[in-house]
Amino acid sequence: MSGQERELNLSRFGSAEEEAPDVADETGDGMVVSEEVVELERTIDLPGGIAIGVGTMIGAGIFVFPGLAAGRAGPAAALSFALGAVVALLVALPTSELATAMPQSGGGYYFISRGMGNPYGAVVGLSMWLGLIFASAFYLVGFGQYAAAILAEAGTSVGTTGVASVLAVLVGGGLTAASVVGTENTTKLQNTVVALLIGILSLFLVYGGLDALGLFGRETTPEAVAPFGVLPILTTTAFVFTAYLGFAQVATVAGDIKEPSRNLPRAMVGSVVLVAIFNVATVLVATSAFQSTTLATFGETALVEVARSFVGNGGAVTILVAGLLATVSSANASILSSSRALYALSRDALVPEQAGKLNRRYNTPHVALALAGGPILLLVVLGRVEVLAEVASFLHLLMYGLMCVTLVTLRRRSPDWYDPDYRSPGYPALPVLGALASFGLLAFMQPLSQGIGVAVMLAAGVWQQYYASDVELRGRL
Repeated sequence: MSGQERELNLSRFGSAEEEAPDVADETGDGMVVSEEVVELERTIDLPGGIAIGVGTMIGAGIFVFPGLAAGRAGPAAALSFALGAVVALLVALPTSELATAMPQSGGGYYFISRGMGNPYGAVVGLSMWLGLIFASAFYLVGFGQYAAAILAEAGTSVGTTGVASVLAVLVGGGLTAASVVGTENTTKLQNTVVALLIGILSLFLVYGGLDALGLFGRETTPEAVAPFGVLPILTTTAFVFTAYLGFAQVATVAGDIKEPSRNLPRAMVGSVVLVAIFNVATVLVATSAFQSTTLATFGETALVEVARSFVGNGGAVTILVAGLLATVSSANASILSSSRALYALSRDALVPEQAGKLNRRYNTPHVALALAGGPILLLVVLGRVEVLAEVASFLHLLMYGLMCVTLVTLRRRSPDWYDPDYRSPGYPALPVLGALASFGLLAFMQPLSQGIGVAVMLAAGVWQQYYASDVELRGRL
């Protein structure tokens, strides 16, 4: 790569109605090569934005985590989910302000790069792309396990482990292909899946809540709220935080959102509140049905056994189907967001421009989608569910903390271009708390997840220094 300085004049990227500028690259011969940056079509409305947030979060939080979380913290896992929601809200409000000021694809990367500079932005952007890949793989692994459980319910003798991996890979490839065809199709799928999920879960939680109150005469064994102590509540909060990654993915596809100044804050905050209610209620219902140690033995499909204990095999099958829908929904939104993160990096010349090429027929970043889908499928084959979840949480918490710092930085500098339509309340206390909470949770993760997360950050930093250190982002800083 030439040592010549590459400059991106991005001063007019603040609105979907404004024409995007050219990206200029001055070669060693003094020749300027320009290519018009094409804006993505805004096809996602408010329900679609909420569906992306809810659909991403509800899969992991409700259908994969309850057994794993209860095994770590007991019934107090419900408190872990509540604490995770508080951290998410502390970040969602500042993120909403940043998103209305810069409603572009790339989300946290775009905000941080424009507020704090290229080095921070490049590391966060690459880490976010990889973090979403880890999260997508986690969701698809959960899908495979639910699919294998359905086969087991049907009495098939096919080996479940191999079948789970194959089905997860096939679905992952199919979702990637669907995103290439167009975000409108992805949004329709998301809306349908989320509507079905909320209906099924509402029935399950109403029945389970009445059962926990003793209405149906079942006896339950009392259990201490925090049988393993206080520290596991915090470590479990860090572990389950993957359940709250969806609100930031709404910001990542901000370039696709209609009326972003109105719809972005509502979609982000609304999706966190709705999912938090479902997460906490689900853990309370599950731990009222079984001891936490028993739930831990059920693993990722613990909710299936809870439903079976309520209404027999019919309940188990219903939850299995809902689990399939939920994990597909989560993976679907994460694959879309991962591609948009890479698209934004390419548009800023922080990765090769080929990664940001748009499909001429569908106007979608098909190369970025392929570069997201390929690594996801590889991780699906490797498995390691808990590590995948925590690494995704680590990388996103890092980004969340830096987004809060970015808000404080921009408010203090108050550049001319910074004119958000939404102002986060509680400034400066709220973004400072959001940053401290996000960074603080990193300390409660297991060493392997921390090590992988730090390795990803270091690799991103090395890439920025050797490939993109001469990139200058103009017009926003």
